[in-house]
Amino acid sequence: MALVVSVDVSQSVDEARFRLQMEGIAEALEDPAVLAAITGNPGGILFSLVTWADKAALTLPWTRIATRGDAAAVAGRVRALPRQAGTFTCLGQMLRTVSASVLPALPVPADRVVIDVSGDGIDNCADPEAIHDERDGLLAAGATINGLPILVPGENDVVGVGAFRAPGYGLRALREGGETTLDRWYKAHVTGGPAAFVLAARGYGDFARALRQKFVIEISALSSSPR
Repeated sequence: MALVVSVDVSQSVDEARFRLQMEGIAEALEDPAVLAAITGNPGGILFSLVTWADKAALTLPWTRIATRGDAAAVAGRVRALPRQAGTFTCLGQMLRTVSASVLPALPVPADRVVIDVSGDGIDNCADPEAIHDERDGLLAAGATINGLPILVPGENDVVGVGAFRAPGYGLRALREGGETTLDRWYKAHVTGGPAAFVLAARGYGDFARALRQKFVIEISALSSSPR
C-alpha cells in the first residue's frame, strides 16, 4: 500500500496548528493499532507527506515503513519538519501535483494507493469543476481519496458563502448551491474511489485521534460508514 498524507498549511494554519498536525501524524505512526495494521501488510507500507496551500510540496519523500523502528524514524522526521506556510487553499492544485509528481515518484508499484487529504477550508483557488477534473483523474488511475476535514467551531461551521478566495477565481457552482458544511463539501468535491470515506476531526485538538482512526481503516482496508 502507498499512503499519501496531504496536509493543509494555508493562512488559517498558524504555528500551533501546524505543530498539532505534525504531532498528530507522528503519534498516529507510533500508535499500537496503526503499527499492527502496518506490520500486517507484507512489506509494510510506502508513506509520503505532502503539504499544500498556494502550492503543494512533497515534504517527506516516499519511505518504506515495515517495522516499529521504521515508524519511529519517520515520526521523528515529521516532528522535526519546519513549518511550511501559504495563503490560499488550493486543494485542486494539490491533487494535480500528487498526480503529476508524487505518484510517479513511487519507488515500486503499489497494490493500493490512498491519498489522505486534511484541511479546514474549501478550495478557494478554482471552481469545483476544476477540482473534480483533478480528482477524477486520480480515481481513474486507481487511487482512493479520503477526507479528514477539520471542523473548527466558530470558524468554519458554514462554508461557501463569502469565502476568502484567490484573486481571479470564483466558486460559481458552490455559490449557486448555497452554503454547506465542510464535511459535506469534502464528500461532494474531494473523496472518491474504492471504499472512500470522510472522517472529521472536531478541531485541531482532535486531529491526532481522527488520523489514528483513519490510518487503521486505510491500512487495514477496513470498511467505514460515511460520516
